[in-house]
Amino acid sequence: MKRIFDLILAAIFLILLAPLFIFIAIRIKLDSKGPVFYKQVRVGLNGKDFGIYKFRTMFVGSDKKGLLTVGGNDARITKPGLFLRKYKLDELPQLINVFFGDMSIVGPRPEVRKYVDLYSKEQLQVLSVKPGITDYASIEYSKENEILAKATDPEATYIHEIMPAKLALNQKYIREQSFVTDLKIILQTLVKIVS
Repeated sequence: MKRIFDLILAAIFLILLAPLFIFIAIRIKLDSKGPVFYKQVRVGLNGKDFGIYKFRTMFVGSDKKGLLTVGGNDARITKPGLFLRKYKLDELPQLINVFFGDMSIVGPRPEVRKYVDLYSKEQLQVLSVKPGITDYASIEYSKENEILAKATDPEATYIHEIMPAKLALNQKYIREQSFVTDLKIILQTLVKIVS
């Protein structure tokens, strides 16, 4: 049921958003050298790696300078990248991941291996479900970059404060997951983006 819902929704959105995808792609190419899409290895269902798609919001090679972004003052972010990140438009290509079955519309956000290696045995339970584009943690921490920008040590703040809180919300989703829960999270996400 969930896979059929994901497939239909992803296909509909990919068709409807095709003009927006083209506009964003042109804007990215006009602004800086590099590909339109950025593909990053994340950890998915059952701990298997997969490539997650995003619109490129940073200058090429910026990921080598650190995995975390810290607010709007991060010099690695391009001008259109700031706008795309603010309205979460950089995440739209993940509909491709959903279409091909790597991700779901709703589910725990997939993390990079570096941080998954720090999970406790209990926290590893989040890998028992397919990762998603949005979830409780995405809504609660929609301004994560701003929190990290104010931190003295962004990496430590992420590892010791934000990541455990997000994982607790992921575990809450696993306990409560249902079609109704997914619809509720999708609605809350849209309201958060608009507001």
